[in-house]
Amino acid sequence: MQPNKITFTTMNSYLAPIIANKRTEVDAHRQLTSIEQLEKSADFGRKCWSLKAALLRSATGIIAEFKRKSPSRGWIHEGAKVRPITAAYSRCGATGISILTDEKFFGGTLADVVSARPAVHCPILRKDFMIDEYQIFEAKSCGADVVLLIAAALPQKLCRTLAQLAHQLGLETLLEIHAEQELDYISDDIDIVGVNNRNLTTFEVSTEASLQLAAKIPAAMVKISESGIDSVPKIKELQSVGYRGFLMGEVFMKNQNPDLALSNLLSQF
Repeated sequence: MQPNKITFTTMNSYLAPIIANKRTEVDAHRQLTSIEQLEKSADFGRKCWSLKAALLRSATGIIAEFKRKSPSRGWIHEGAKVRPITAAYSRCGATGISILTDEKFFGGTLADVVSARPAVHCPILRKDFMIDEYQIFEAKSCGADVVLLIAAALPQKLCRTLAQLAHQLGLETLLEIHAEQELDYISDDIDIVGVNNRNLTTFEVSTEASLQLAAKIPAAMVKISESGIDSVPKIKELQSVGYRGFLMGEVFMKNQNPDLALSNLLSQF
């Protein structure tokens, strides 16, 4: 088996259909727009904002997510407009903003990042299932600052290849892990490690995952906790074991005005 080839024999049933669809989607995008065309985009030459540096400066570390739906919950905020919500997130004091760009399963597109970029004055994470070098070029061209690399969705060699390319293009990398055995995916080209508190087999969410892995992540690595975070006491508990950032989406997006939910949370610090 080639080390850079993604197979579905051991991948869990949650990820397999998403990755299969993503391969078709990437191939379709490549047919429409070449890498050379992506490199000519207005945003390709911009200097990216550093999410790592922003997290180290921040007392709250909130990465506010724009997400219309999810495979486990269905529609969360159907019809949500990305630019006003992400602009308001930025004004309210989000340390960073995550934007889902998967269309079939999460209701997002790359155009959401393009739309948000001019109105957002903090780092933007392109949150997607990155499986191909082409997507790294896409991320840079649409105005993202950070790309997500999910250990459970990638062979280790491919993960490292994508991380190296991201750095070559000036992007930062967020490695998402779910279990201790995925710590081996950490490399010199990983800027931030995120622990996803959602079990990808059962869909259950518990911050115990972050608490258990905290001490096992290298101390020099900036780490964030993802999913299942809905209160300041929970954030402070995670901060006490070294987490600098907190990726929060549904707790904001389920509200008619997600920015007001973020503002209310920040006021409690």
